[in-house]
Amino acid sequence: MNKDLPKEIAARKKRWEELYAGRRLSMLQAEYPAANQMERPLPWPELKKQRIEYAWQGYCARLERLQVLDDDTIPSIAIETGTEIFAESFGCKVHRPYNDMPFALPVIFNYSDIAKVKDTELSSSSLTRLFDMADELYERSDKEAVFRLPDIQSPMDITALIWDKTDLYVALIENPAAVLEVSAKVTRLLCAFLDEWFKRYGRSFIAHYPYYYMPCGVTLSEDEIGAIGPEMFSEFFLPELNRLSERYGGIGVHCCATARHQWEGLSRIKGLKLLNLNLPQNEILPAVEYFENITVQMHNWEWSGNPWELPQEFPPNTRAVYSFQLKNKEEALRVCEHFARLN
Repeated sequence: MNKDLPKEIAARKKRWEELYAGRRLSMLQAEYPAANQMERPLPWPELKKQRIEYAWQGYCARLERLQVLDDDTIPSIAIETGTEIFAESFGCKVHRPYNDMPFALPVIFNYSDIAKVKDTELSSSSLTRLFDMADELYERSDKEAVFRLPDIQSPMDITALIWDKTDLYVALIENPAAVLEVSAKVTRLLCAFLDEWFKRYGRSFIAHYPYYYMPCGVTLSEDEIGAIGPEMFSEFFLPELNRLSERYGGIGVHCCATARHQWEGLSRIKGLKLLNLNLPQNEILPAVEYFENITVQMHNWEWSGNPWELPQEFPPNTRAVYSFQLKNKEEALRVCEHFARLN
């Protein structure tokens, strides 16, 4: 690594800490296509070597971009995964299309199948494949790299991969104890994984999606809340989110479901560091106003004007991460120059 890069990365980390502490209002991530990077291999076990090389090339490209752009992006090593990684560890078969991402097939179809889902030891699970790849990449980086966290869902969302949803939603009403039993087993494995991940590679990381920096805590996807009501959110989802946040020192939540009816519940998550909602354009301003004084926001910004004008559309206390996919390096440099005047 260039001897000046650790100093620059440390400075960027400090700015992120200031954002979460409320001493900074906006952060910019300017992305543009990388040149000459290999085609992304699908996350199949037999493509381990290709996945490692793809992750390394991506990391090197991000380090090079850091030397070009004066934004707030922190280079990271990203091991591509699908949503199947935890469900597979509980015995779910995984379907791997030849040209698309893998996904888990449920193993529970009714209450009598619950016995199939047993507590799983991390060391004997399929998750060890991720550690094998991450260890090699970490050593290659001289143990300096920040990792992007793998694709993690909440315990209830993972339960919804293990348990066929047509039966699961009925069980939420008729047999809630059984649902909580499975979710508790998922939580134990998830925490064992996170404990080991942070022990090996450090507490700071980049979220799986979207790509924001966390000095500590945990980040995950919470998508099933779009299909249930606020009361079920409070009973099944909020307690586990709060426990994870308390255990790891904060939480970032991504939700791609239609879930405006859950905004009040989301606002009650303890230690909510950042919220990412996949919103129609007519709901972005209402969301920004609702969560203005609650958390940092990083939604699906779409803006027909100049990117640096977007923060002017929001309330004055809005803390936000603005991430833009730009055409080329020249456009990214121009956006960075204008954003630098906002802080």
